[in-house]
Amino acid sequence: MATEVKVPVLPESVSDATIASWHKKAGDAVKRDENLVDLETDKVVLEVPSPVDGVLKEIKFKEGDTVTSQQLLAIIEEGASVASGAAAAAPAAAKPAAGAEEVQPKAAAAKAEAAAPASTKPAPASGSELPPGARFTAAKEGIDPSQVDGTGRRGAVTKEDLVNYAKSGGAGKAGGARPEERVPMTRIRTRIAERLMQSKNSIAMLTSFNEVNLAKVSAARKELGEDFQKAHGIKLGFMSFFVKAAANALQRFPVINASVDGSDIIYHGYADISIAVSTEKGLVTPVLRNVERMGFADIEQGIADYAKKARDGKLGLDDLQGGTFTITNGGTFGSLMSTPIVNPPQSAILGMHTIKERPIAENGQVVIAPMMYIALSYDHRIIDGKDAVQFLVDIKNQLENPNRILFGL
Repeated sequence: MATEVKVPVLPESVSDATIASWHKKAGDAVKRDENLVDLETDKVVLEVPSPVDGVLKEIKFKEGDTVTSQQLLAIIEEGASVASGAAAAAPAAAKPAAGAEEVQPKAAAAKAEAAAPASTKPAPASGSELPPGARFTAAKEGIDPSQVDGTGRRGAVTKEDLVNYAKSGGAGKAGGARPEERVPMTRIRTRIAERLMQSKNSIAMLTSFNEVNLAKVSAARKELGEDFQKAHGIKLGFMSFFVKAAANALQRFPVINASVDGSDIIYHGYADISIAVSTEKGLVTPVLRNVERMGFADIEQGIADYAKKARDGKLGLDDLQGGTFTITNGGTFGSLMSTPIVNPPQSAILGMHTIKERPIAENGQVVIAPMMYIALSYDHRIIDGKDAVQFLVDIKNQLENPNRILFGL
């Protein structure tokens, strides 16, 4: 029985998708729930699994083609054997011409010998099969990708694999080469670029800064971290303090949590906070919903789940929809200070940065404290400087006195 494989239903905000890569070819055996093809949208890469066991009889679109919601991608012959599936996918063999019979046995023998695999290990990636960033790194470092063990999805060789290979002395620099490579942007990167330009061109954006002494947060994590992990099965990080402090402050400064719709301002009575997560394909912002109702363990678990899904390429479109406010942490990469860009239609974004021990004045004494600069970029069309500054001060006061977070003060 033939089973159709279709493009998943896409939300209204996503009009189409691009065939990123097929993981099976016509004639291959497939198992139920095995990934057949990756579809790249403006926001995320979607995996399309096989609905049944069988043989992939026909593929309707090639890599690079654009498809829309519910379009037919492929046909699977349910329950068919590999041999019969391959026969169905392959065209009928032409009858050999007269005089060619004596040549065919030798050619067939040579073909069979060439096709015989030396081992069951997948063939190493060639340069053309690498992602753009990895291809450039391979050329720059003079690395043969086939010599590198991949740690990416399905054993793919990543840029990090190549960098580590070069650092370990596995390969030298390309002698005097000045490699260049022109590659098209992925759909996700193109969409990121469009959104950033939209933000720059449509929002009267301004950034305010403050600094936070995280000594008491650090002490709380040190004192309670072990008990927290035993009780909830998740580590107590810094991020949950910032997310919860932001949710509390958004309740007191609702305009920071609002959005512009034409000539109207929409005030949201809930805190759906987007958490910026870096992936190989670009920055994504999955949403923690109703953070005002969440405890620290729920926040930490939600962030951990999203981070794992992002690494594995499992983020769904529903994970990225909505959001009334964003938090981004450039400190994970060592950033000391930055001006984050607002993610429309949101009106504000909080930027965290690296923690540095610095001398500060405290009660008339100079002490060394773990300090962080924080930044709030906001849409000045609806948010006045007074509200933005007070919002940042509110977050600062909560973090410097963590009991305020617990009691919603």
